Amino acid sequence: MNLVAKEFVAARHDEDGVLILSQFTGASRELRDALIVNPYDSEQLANAIRRALDMDEDQRRARMRAMRHVVREANVYRWAATLLSDLSDIRLDMTDDDAGFERYLSDPAAVKTASLRPSIRRYDGVRQSA
Repeated sequence: MNLVAKEFVAARHDEDGVLILSQFTGASRELRDALIVNPYDSEQLANAIRRALDMDEDQRRARMRAMRHVVREANVYRWAATLLSDLSDIRLDMTDDDAGFERYLSDPAAVKTASLRPSIRRYDGVRQSA
């Protein structure tokens, strides 16, 4: 559903239209200008359809422009850059001491046989084994 919603927005070159989106989709967190509904609440869904049909053109266009901006900016390249940035922030602590770590860096063959266990640091800095 996420891609279908974003494809609808991307395809609206006339910048007109209203998107009604389930609150349970991931896209609902990004496409805030859609009419967000609980699809299991038939009255809420009916009201959203009525609101979409009655919405004036200026409001429809303003909402669609905002959603098109989100879709254009939150693309796969931005996602990949964020992922790589987040990965670079991850710190894997070795269970061995720092001297052991230096040995792994200087001996590529040792990396293949090493039993590295990542550890996780809680927000208070305490190390926990993964």
